[in-house]
Amino acid sequence: MSFQQALSGLDAASAALDTIGNNVANSGTVGFKQSTTQFADVFAASLSGGGTAPIGLGARVAAVSQQFTQGNVSSTSNPLDMAINGGGFFRLQNATGDTLYSRNGQFQLDKDGYIVNAKGQELMGYNADGNGAISSALAPLRLFDPTTASDAKPQATGGSATATGVQANVNLDSTQPAITATFDSTIASTYTKSTAATVYDSLGNAHTMSMYFQKTGPGAWNLYTTLDNDPATVSAATALTFDATGKLTAPTSGTAAESFAVTTGATTPLAFNLDLTGSTQYGSAFAVNSMVQDGYASGKLAGFSIGTDGVIVGRYTNGQSKNLGQVVLANFRNAQGLQAIGDNTWTATSDSGSELIGPPGSSSQFGPVQSAALEDSNVDLTKELVDMIVQQRAYQANAQTIKTQDQVLQTLVNLR
Repeated sequence: MSFQQALSGLDAASAALDTIGNNVANSGTVGFKQSTTQFADVFAASLSGGGTAPIGLGARVAAVSQQFTQGNVSSTSNPLDMAINGGGFFRLQNATGDTLYSRNGQFQLDKDGYIVNAKGQELMGYNADGNGAISSALAPLRLFDPTTASDAKPQATGGSATATGVQANVNLDSTQPAITATFDSTIASTYTKSTAATVYDSLGNAHTMSMYFQKTGPGAWNLYTTLDNDPATVSAATALTFDATGKLTAPTSGTAAESFAVTTGATTPLAFNLDLTGSTQYGSAFAVNSMVQDGYASGKLAGFSIGTDGVIVGRYTNGQSKNLGQVVLANFRNAQGLQAIGDNTWTATSDSGSELIGPPGSSSQFGPVQSAALEDSNVDLTKELVDMIVQQRAYQANAQTIKTQDQVLQTLVNLR
């Protein structure tokens, strides 16, 4: 008489209870994926492979399989926290250069500016150069280097790719009388109206460019400019002409070229276009409808945000923004083949296949990421507790089988 079947049942139920216990213990672990215990029956086999007895020898644990289903997403206050909403794993690198994979998106910055998790493992992705262009070389994501300046470089007015310069849209009052006096920026009676705009040199130094409008006749005006209210920098007059409908007709391009000498050590002259396109002359009060320019001072990194495509955008104190890098995800043909090594990480194996890398949201294999959010454990506590009861009953039943076998054996021993 054999106790083997019941013992194997006890072992199987015990393994299932261990799995359930581990699931319950990790119900609050970010990015944890629950496991299920899979069983197989056992039959005696002959050398030819056929079973020698119709009665099995019990059960065994065939596998403990993790379920990579999506967990709920919860919001946090940390912009570096990320939740993957779909397929994929964060690609990590430990101190020895080994590659690990995780769904736990709890990240922070270390002292060297790298994005790391609680174990100091670095998040991998594509870094950006000083101009915000994202590279295609996979490397640990680094938002700043403390040994070098992390400031955003200044840009001189007119120094953008489109050489925008200053764009001013004004309305000049057609009811104002003509002025015949010679223009003098220090004498208000020699011009009709004035306004000003801040411009920047190549070092990011701010300068005030003043614009003076002097009416010379019906539909005719002269535009003069100065830099930093210095009369010595007065520009030559630019003639502005408006037609009978109040539309600017001259200069035909609507643009005047400005050039000022600067003594701050920046590139000199400070030259840019002053675009008055859209300006009007109506019988209403002088008004500045808009005033924009493309220059800015240097700025320090004030914060950052992460888009659903994993692009990390830095925000600077000068109002500018720049790409700092992009998170990448990895996925596998057979995620079940990954080997769990603890700390909510996995390593690739021959069963999982080679990793596939791509930006978040780029395909169905790589889900978008959500910043300031985390993926909760996918453990269903209700189901786990029910499964626990089932396995407990299975354990009790197998123990009862042993007890029954013992009673039968005792009966045989007591035969006279």
